[in-house]
Amino acid sequence: FQNALSPPTIYLPPLSLQGCDPCSQTQRSKLQHRRARINQQINKEMRMRAGAENLFRATTNNKVKETVALELSFVNSNLQLLKEELEELNSNMEVYQTESEAINVPMIPLGLKETKEVDLTVPLKDVICEHYGEDSSLFEKEIKEFMELRQAMRTPSRNEAGLELLVEYYNQLYYLDQRFFPPHRTLGVHFHWYDSLTGVPSCQRALAFEKGSVLFNVGALYTQIGARQDRSATAGIDRAIDAFQRAAGAFNYLKENFSNAPSLDMSGPSLCMLVRLMIAQVQECVFERVTLTTQDTHFISQLQVAKEAARVRGRVCVCTMSQTLVKDYVPFSWASMVQVKAEHFRALSHYNAAVALCDHTQSIKEEDDEESAKALFQFHVSTPAGPPLSQVLRDPEDRRKLGKAHLRCAVIRHEEAMRVHGLCKILRKMDILQEVLSFMYKRSLDKYSEMDREDDFDETAEAPEIHSQTQHKPDITPPNFSTVPVTDIFQRLGPLSVFCARARWGPVRVVSLQRGDGSLGLTLRGDSPVLVAGVVPGGCAQEAGLREGDYIVAVDGEDFKWAKHGEVVHTLKSCSNRGVQLSIITLHTHDTQVGARVVVFVLGCVCVCVCYISMCVRALQRNHFICICS
Repeated sequence: FQNALSPPTIYLPPLSLQGCDPCSQTQRSKLQHRRARINQQINKEMRMRAGAENLFRATTNNKVKETVALELSFVNSNLQLLKEELEELNSNMEVYQTESEAINVPMIPLGLKETKEVDLTVPLKDVICEHYGEDSSLFEKEIKEFMELRQAMRTPSRNEAGLELLVEYYNQLYYLDQRFFPPHRTLGVHFHWYDSLTGVPSCQRALAFEKGSVLFNVGALYTQIGARQDRSATAGIDRAIDAFQRAAGAFNYLKENFSNAPSLDMSGPSLCMLVRLMIAQVQECVFERVTLTTQDTHFISQLQVAKEAARVRGRVCVCTMSQTLVKDYVPFSWASMVQVKAEHFRALSHYNAAVALCDHTQSIKEEDDEESAKALFQFHVSTPAGPPLSQVLRDPEDRRKLGKAHLRCAVIRHEEAMRVHGLCKILRKMDILQEVLSFMYKRSLDKYSEMDREDDFDETAEAPEIHSQTQHKPDITPPNFSTVPVTDIFQRLGPLSVFCARARWGPVRVVSLQRGDGSLGLTLRGDSPVLVAGVVPGGCAQEAGLREGDYIVAVDGEDFKWAKHGEVVHTLKSCSNRGVQLSIITLHTHDTQVGARVVVFVLGCVCVCVCYISMCVRALQRNHFICICS
């Protein structure tokens, strides 16, 4: 499970922990409690099933096999019921919707991934003791602060403060990884996270799994923030657009920088589907903003609204929920909602086309209004049946007939949307969606009845599809981790460039320097910690045991890991003749280890080559004409 994360470069005190109270009886907290309970039950049933399957494979007793098979059927039945219950909870979109009374199509938000509590106290203390040689009891405050941050991260508030809390913890994981997780050894800690949709538990010892799950929750929280915006005004629509674009950016970053995810919700196909779903919902918000700001009934304006609706329908159709690896994973209510929206916006595009054609009562002459003529000629995917479009522009009756064809298509699409809506039990419970579909259907039906005439015996033509076009192309906004600057909780261990899990150094040495008639016999370089750049042969420093490349980590028992060059020089100069004790470490860098491995490898290759050459010589001496290649 690989990740790419640039460390934050700004250091400020950490944010205060602002997780919401999980015990407060809000709809969202009740939903999280029920989800957590079902996740635990699913985990228990899966462990029982694994044990029963192992017993079934191991036993040769037919009676035992029959009993185990019966138990397996019960366990699988319980698992199916729990997953259906969890799916209904995860599909509960009304909890996250806006409380505004405006009639808008509901958005699809994601629930947060749940995680088990993890106690890192003992593993972190062991590393502090064994690797850093520090008294671990002195770092209990830092360990407690990190554990409290993780606990608060599990229940973030549904606002900017909650997002900052998640990003703060995500940034702290970078420092934790550098401090306590060496590249070739695990810390022995297991991170448990539940799939956001199925509740299936996943467990890994890699810290990257923790990072990826937190980043997924960042995207999920953005979807909840976007869904709750009041989209009856342009300000709320713009906030929803920004939230869904940031959600798409978080999922896309996760897809590009993490691999081999153990849970389905963070797999490549699922993340691709989520990115496209978020972009489709951005396009919905753009359509709502266009309809809200388009007050005039100009011919070209109405055609543009129809193209925007067609664009939404095209975006919704490419959400890839029908792919093989995704269709059996996403909730049925999601797939139904996507299908309802595709039919709904297809109907809206035809309705607005009909309004543009039928409500424009004045004749349009091509030579007088070339812009309107060009807009109509580029409006349809294929040329409509019937008279040429140039004649349709000039003849109100021809425009009425073409508009009636579009209205007929709109009514049919609305009916299809209502039919799909009625097939899903969860969508039937969403009153706001039912209200939107019924209102739009009645509006199209009334308009069709208005256009219909008793003496119109001609069969209504089939309206061609409409070109999709948008005035606002959605963006994928990648996460910016530097917006939440943090400080390393374990910074007292020393600068990360030296005191990290990948570095190796010898035991701390304490040397005593006594100033003689001259200098101490050493030169210093760098900051935090200060490096011994040179030692004068035969000088005081060399006699005390100092060597070039040593780091000064303490002076007279005072911690100097973060000391600047000038501070150390001033302290050493002020010691006069009383002497000073320096705590020294010698760093064995990763490059040195790699160099040693390269030398060993090269020597091994030389030995192998010598052996092969010797074999060839002996074979030739014995007149054995063979060739040995390596």
